[in-house]
Amino acid sequence: MAVLWGTMWCMVALSVLYLLVVVKGPSIWDRLLAINLIAVKVTIIIILFASIYESAFLLDAAIIYTLSGFIGTIFIALFFSKKEKKQKQDEKKEGKSIWRVY
Repeated sequence: MAVLWGTMWCMVALSVLYLLVVVKGPSIWDRLLAINLIAVKVTIIIILFASIYESAFLLDAAIIYTLSGFIGTIFIALFFSKKEKKQKQDEKKEGKSIWRVY
């Protein structure tokens, strides 16, 4: 039982670290990956709660949460992918170079 509680608190600590990446991530893709990892850690926490309290309905909640997190990640990735593609096309139409020198 203590191992399950310890594992759960480790998952909470990792989720907090991933939350820092969401706030200060270098790119949108890193932030999206951190959000996905937080969703996975929350799913693991729900499963650990289900094991500790021996309740099967929490496993159903974990499955639903996992599916919604996966679908949400896919839609957000598609949105930003299309946004980047449109931005590159607009730059190409304006005659600007796609390659930027910083």
